Amino acid sequence: MRSAIRVSTGLGRSPLAALTEFEPQVVHVHNLFPNWSSRWPRSLDPPLVVTLHNFRPLCANGALFRGGEICTRCLDEHSTLPALRYACYRSSRGATLPLAIADRHGIKGHPVIACAARVIVLSELARTVYGRAGIDPSRLVTWPNFLSERDDPGPIADPSRGRHWLYAGRLGPEKGIARLVRVWPRDRRLVIAGDGPDRAAVAEAAVGKAVELLGLQSGSTIVELMRDAVGLVFPSVCYENFPLVFAESMAAGLPVVAWEPNTVSSLVRANGTGIATTWAEDISTVLERAETAFPALAAGCRELFLNALSERAYIRRAEALYGGVISVASAGDQPVRR
Repeated sequence: MRSAIRVSTGLGRSPLAALTEFEPQVVHVHNLFPNWSSRWPRSLDPPLVVTLHNFRPLCANGALFRGGEICTRCLDEHSTLPALRYACYRSSRGATLPLAIADRHGIKGHPVIACAARVIVLSELARTVYGRAGIDPSRLVTWPNFLSERDDPGPIADPSRGRHWLYAGRLGPEKGIARLVRVWPRDRRLVIAGDGPDRAAVAEAAVGKAVELLGLQSGSTIVELMRDAVGLVFPSVCYENFPLVFAESMAAGLPVVAWEPNTVSSLVRANGTGIATTWAEDISTVLERAETAFPALAAGCRELFLNALSERAYIRRAEALYGGVISVASAGDQPVRR
């Protein structure tokens, strides 16, 4: 009970007390949610770095997604009333109300973000969204997720000999997988690993097609499925942030077909590690183009992983960023803490 009161009110022994004892040079926080106790950053001495893994400071459900499509009404209207109106958090106005109140002053009123020397986002798309919300671009850093060395499968994929297309992820409306299966051509094999609320819709759409629905699978099974795949399909109809399955596919040397407007479509276009397409394009034509192009892209996928998405790349970025904020803080040039 005492812990619950401390978290909900911010009173009692705060994170600041523990941090003061530890004497860190940098404090790095990830997705403080729920943000009930947020007074301590204003009194924090070392520089603060914040990583935003989703869009929670801008959107009650954290995904900028509602009713089967992208929704930015709260951002566009500079108000959290739409979130309350549509019960965006857990489909409950009661559950949404605390979030609507906490975020009512917008991103500049977010105490943790306001005190941060750097705000890390996972993709350029997220950087654009948060910049539009009002975060100074000079404080925004694009820093994608990484895959640990122990989880690196090595360059195992050979798209030229692949026997199926692969989807790995949640079966939910925001993922677009049911929509993809509905238009999937009968002459291509698609293997789906995952589970979720759209499982029945996916199964219904797969009737009469070469679509295999495996359910949830272990990481080792996903690796084996990547080994025998032509490519990964990523049909999300929400923005996403930086799905780990993309890093896994890059580590395996497996190119990706991604549908706009999700962030993976931007990544494959920018990095040449797959094909970005739209729902208006004929899917058979897209797959034919991918089957021709993907064997030549496999080495580039692995190179992107090593240079940007591996554990070593993460450590290099962390050392550079922390060193930079420590240097700036030492010079006395930190964000004003209000």
